[in-house]
Amino acid sequence: MILAAGRGERMRPLTDTCPKPLLEVRGKPLMLYHMEALGRAGLRDVVINTAWLGEQIEQRFGAQPSWTGAAPVQDGDRLRIRYSHEGLDFGGALETAGGILRALPLLDDCFWLVGGDVHVPHFAFSRDALLRFAGGGMLAHLVLVPNPEHNPKGDFGLGADGMVRSQAEVRHTYSTIAILRQALFDGLAHGNPQGQKATLAPLLRAAMDRQLVTGELYTGPWADIGTPARLAAINAAAESAATAAP
Repeated sequence: MILAAGRGERMRPLTDTCPKPLLEVRGKPLMLYHMEALGRAGLRDVVINTAWLGEQIEQRFGAQPSWTGAAPVQDGDRLRIRYSHEGLDFGGALETAGGILRALPLLDDCFWLVGGDVHVPHFAFSRDALLRFAGGGMLAHLVLVPNPEHNPKGDFGLGADGMVRSQAEVRHTYSTIAILRQALFDGLAHGNPQGQKATLAPLLRAAMDRQLVTGELYTGPWADIGTPARLAAINAAAESAATAAP
């Protein structure tokens, strides 16, 4: 599942006319990097939730894009995209947990999750990692990253045993990438028929307290595209790197 419903207030005025996940890095929409990576991993079925200007996202990608990874493919290998249109159904975004809860009927019992507005060009989604997680008893597996300047205190701790903790002396930042199990949302209305808004952190913290969340630290390039300045800096860095390349 790719999260793509947010308004992107801090990205205004860029997001006044363009949904944040369609903003471009090196001429490519942010969320397209994720879609290509999922395709390279052989993960063909993708759910995208939308709200603000969500019709642009469906118009851009449709139900079966004509590529997987970075190359055109045969019809049988194309990504298959389904949409959860929170804006059409409820007039706005349902926040992270509310949006996932709404999309649960479209998702398998265990699924990869990623925010459509982060730039992580070299992250490799893995079918094997998903299968290993599905065969265990955890409710979530989080990909953490070193703390960026805008989040110096981090979000969660990561023990030597691979368990994620809500309280720790050393904390890392949640990347928005995770593998989740539907049971994380037990006790909430499956499919969120009333359009309840809910955040994800409280559910994760409750699961951490039960020792049901594992994690890993990813040290490759990662950026939360939270402001126009951050987007401009990433594009400028990418241009400089391309110019310097032999």
